[in-house]
Amino acid sequence: MLYAACPVQPRETPPPGQDLCANALTALALPPYTASDYPGEQLMSSRIASRFAALKAQGRPALVTFVMGGDPDLATSQAIFEALPRAGADIIELGMPFSDPMADGLAIQLGGQRALAAGQTLRGVLAMVEDFRRKDETTPVVLMGYYNPIYVFGVEPFLAAAVEAGVDGLIIVDLPPEEDAELCIPALEAGLNFIRLTTPTTDDKRLPAVLKNTSGFVYYVSMTGVTGAAIKSRGAVGEAVDRIKAHTDLPVAVGFGIKTAQDAEEIGRHADGIVVGTVLVEAVGKSLVDGKATDQTVAAVRDIVAELAAGVNRARL
Repeated sequence: MLYAACPVQPRETPPPGQDLCANALTALALPPYTASDYPGEQLMSSRIASRFAALKAQGRPALVTFVMGGDPDLATSQAIFEALPRAGADIIELGMPFSDPMADGLAIQLGGQRALAAGQTLRGVLAMVEDFRRKDETTPVVLMGYYNPIYVFGVEPFLAAAVEAGVDGLIIVDLPPEEDAELCIPALEAGLNFIRLTTPTTDDKRLPAVLKNTSGFVYYVSMTGVTGAAIKSRGAVGEAVDRIKAHTDLPVAVGFGIKTAQDAEEIGRHADGIVVGTVLVEAVGKSLVDGKATDQTVAAVRDIVAELAAGVNRARL
């Protein structure tokens, strides 16, 4: 299926008759989801769960890699995307570029700007996944980004297109649990995992609400701030992972601040997954000449992923 362009626009006002406050209140009253509550859960892609189960049996954490869809251009981005599993990525987060990425540091902001300048759209990101699935039916793919482009696209059409393309889950960083009725619950009903972020400031009182409708895995943000900063205390990260695990049976992946194979090895001793993004998007930017991809662009990302995979493989030795 070919997807038409869908430009990123400012968030619009709710359609007539749609009460977002009422939706939020409804979400607050919802119990944790079960397969019987959400029939789509029975059809939910098992790729994420299967991958974590297989890696647990192997005795190692997952390497979760983030790249921006469309960066630095559409063709090169597709080549990077398809090279990730061969380099050692276990799960792929594909960024949906957005003009106002509040949680991202400079490197990923620039990657998003390059993608938008290259003409990438949300429909284009979905088309990337569809092309990927023609060659790879097993690697889990999670779309990561912000709600605005999905809102403009339309929640129901987006979820239908995502499922058809072969997407396994969503990470939407600017939708809190109070807004679960907006996208989280419809995503679960459609059979998509909804992966939630937790942070060092998510205390035990708040954590149950954050975990209530989370599926696939829990993404622990290792620091306060934006992507790209350095982890200050690996010991504190391990303690945080243990605290989250006391509240859920879901795998816990740690992201933000992981840049080297040593980082991956040390954090991987505690976490079920290691999420790496900034260093990969930086590698894309550094490989460019006059803003254009070179014959080293794909290799630059692939080589870093291979190094990180080696670190992850050493985590439990």
